[in-house]
Amino acid sequence: MQVGINKMGESIIARYPLSEADQSVKPFLRWAGSKRQLIPTLSRYLISGFSRYIEPFAGSASLFFSIAPKRAVLGDINQELMSTYEQVRDNLGPVLEALRSMRKGRGDYLRIREIDPCTLPPPVRAARLIYLNRYCFNGLYRTNLAGKFNVPYGGDKTGKLPTDDHFERCSQLLQQADLVAGGFDATLTTARAGDFVYMDPPYTVSSRRVFKEYDSSGFSSRQLENVRKWLLRLDEMNVGFLVSYAESAEAEFLREGFLSESVGVRRNIAGFAGSRRKATEILISNRAPSAEGGVQ
Repeated sequence: MQVGINKMGESIIARYPLSEADQSVKPFLRWAGSKRQLIPTLSRYLISGFSRYIEPFAGSASLFFSIAPKRAVLGDINQELMSTYEQVRDNLGPVLEALRSMRKGRGDYLRIREIDPCTLPPPVRAARLIYLNRYCFNGLYRTNLAGKFNVPYGGDKTGKLPTDDHFERCSQLLQQADLVAGGFDATLTTARAGDFVYMDPPYTVSSRRVFKEYDSSGFSSRQLENVRKWLLRLDEMNVGFLVSYAESAEAEFLREGFLSESVGVRRNIAGFAGSRRKATEILISNRAPSAEGGVQ
């Protein structure tokens, strides 16, 4: 990628096609609950030759960026997140220009956090979310009852922003995806025979505290019942699916009648890397896993 200036004084990006070897890329966002550590296992469920990859709880979309499908639909109820994906996909130059003006540090972080995103142009608004996501505590996305982002500064352990080349690779992969800003129903209604759906819904586990990330309402048991109805519907439609969910009675409810396996994961307690515990994730699918992922 090369960044230059056009005759209007605006940043422009010279785009080059990604080679086959360069397709896979890490997500440019941090996200609490990301399944990056499970990607080798998750990819075994991807059926070779699927028409489209569909993910209705996108978050950082780590599996999408890893497998680099040729066609995809990404959805999330988080409007700010989906708008950011749209800007990185369609308007990357101005997003990167805005990011360059944002400096790392507690004072700058708190100042940028206080800015009302509704007052910003779309590329700057996207840059603000990327900046806050990178430098906030533990990659959380949390808002108060008024919808204001309120995650504290993460300190020195948050690392650096991704490089321009990294953003460019993510942008090119996002150009292969349709984006849906809305609840999971809105994304799943696009599914048709031959597609593959990956769902990583928020946990609504009655036996433990679950962090309510996107808004104050969290993810209800009624919504979980709707996920179960969608699994039955997708199976009838000949749509392959994979669901990842914490080991719990709720996971038992979701997996009844489908294939499943238990895999070990490591989770942070209260978000602190020094307080880790082993946990179990249940993978639920209507397709048997292969020895290797069927990624196309």
